[in-house]
Amino acid sequence: MAYLQITLRVDAADRPAAAAVYEKYKQPFLATVDGATGKELLVRDEDVQVLHGFRSATDARAYLDSELFTKDVVGELAPLLRAEPDVRLYDTL
Repeated sequence: MAYLQITLRVDAADRPAAAAVYEKYKQPFLATVDGATGKELLVRDEDVQVLHGFRSATDARAYLDSELFTKDVVGELAPLLRAEPDVRLYDTL
């Protein structure tokens, strides 16, 4: 099992738009990405995090290179971001 955590710096006023991007791509992610097991939106005062679950770290890395992520998700989120996303990959033992 592996987790991909992406932390997004988004102004409070833009969080509904960021949440809409999450909702729009949640089902396509779960239905089409190899090894995808789950996706959760975590909202804090200082940022928004998206936690993705995968069967393996290899699957998680492949998602980061996929068109769904690079073109669709990043393309829609880019205008909302105040800084580059912090992307972290965790592998379970």
